[in-house]
Amino acid sequence: MKSVCLIAIIWGLCSFGVQGQTEAMSKYQRQPGVTGKITSVGSDTLANLMALWSQEFKTLYPQVKFQIQASGSSTAPPALTQGTATVGPMSRALKPSEIREFVQRHGYPPTVLKVAMDAIAIFVEQQNSLAGLTLAQVDALFSQTRFCGAATTLTHWHQLQPESAGLNEPIQLYGRNSVSGTYSMFKDMALCDGDFRPVVNELPGSASVVLSVASSSAAIGYAAYGYKTAGVRALPIGKSAQTLTALTTESVSDESYPFTRYLYLMVNKAPDTPLPVLEQEFLCYVLSTQGQRQVKRDGYFPVAPEALQQQQRLLGCP
Repeated sequence: MKSVCLIAIIWGLCSFGVQGQTEAMSKYQRQPGVTGKITSVGSDTLANLMALWSQEFKTLYPQVKFQIQASGSSTAPPALTQGTATVGPMSRALKPSEIREFVQRHGYPPTVLKVAMDAIAIFVEQQNSLAGLTLAQVDALFSQTRFCGAATTLTHWHQLQPESAGLNEPIQLYGRNSVSGTYSMFKDMALCDGDFRPVVNELPGSASVVLSVASSSAAIGYAAYGYKTAGVRALPIGKSAQTLTALTTESVSDESYPFTRYLYLMVNKAPDTPLPVLEQEFLCYVLSTQGQRQVKRDGYFPVAPEALQQQQRLLGCP
């Protein structure tokens, strides 16, 4: 079972609890002879985190250069497959078709590492008094197919807040665009793989969603929690109004918050062959105490120490 799970870590399939999660046991130590350039193409959700990682890594290795293109998770697999990227940040797991295309070109699957935990938050403006949303209400707000079982579409605020029956203001909806991993994950987790309503304003980044919600008391939007600002509030979510779960470190760590997910870095690593020195050292740094400290700094949640250590062993980190 252990060997199966070790392999599954690469594919992003095993799930680990994160009790006692503070810092990984392994502290990164600078190694000699590390130089070159890392090209990153992929997730917008991971853009700030990639910037933080690259900045600290460059303090250890001033001659290393980074080129970071945050164009959406769906752009990572083809870039890595074609060799135009050395690292592919993704806010969702790989699709079978993406794995298949990589295998057809290289003869083996890509290596995918869990590097952070995140949650897709549903934000309202900070002063909005809405207590929370049930999963059925989320489906009714964002989905036109309502595969999760919502009885009817929610279009106006008085439907969510009956006490404000005199308020007939339409609900403004915001979300990510279709190349985003956040879009794909939300579609799967919150809409039961249904279709979005055409009135959902699709924006190119989570920061844009948060800014739009913060500027309107009538808005609701979904985005990566790491982009939260003082102008918005993340709503508790639950199966019923009596079981709403707030988005906290604990509810993400134990995955009781419904829209919890992992964030990934994907690389091209041939079986039984070590990565190039630069790529290996960068990934070992990301999985280290220092790298996971940056995860917390950016508003996300560290991976469980047990998972970090197993991935470090797979990469051959010191």
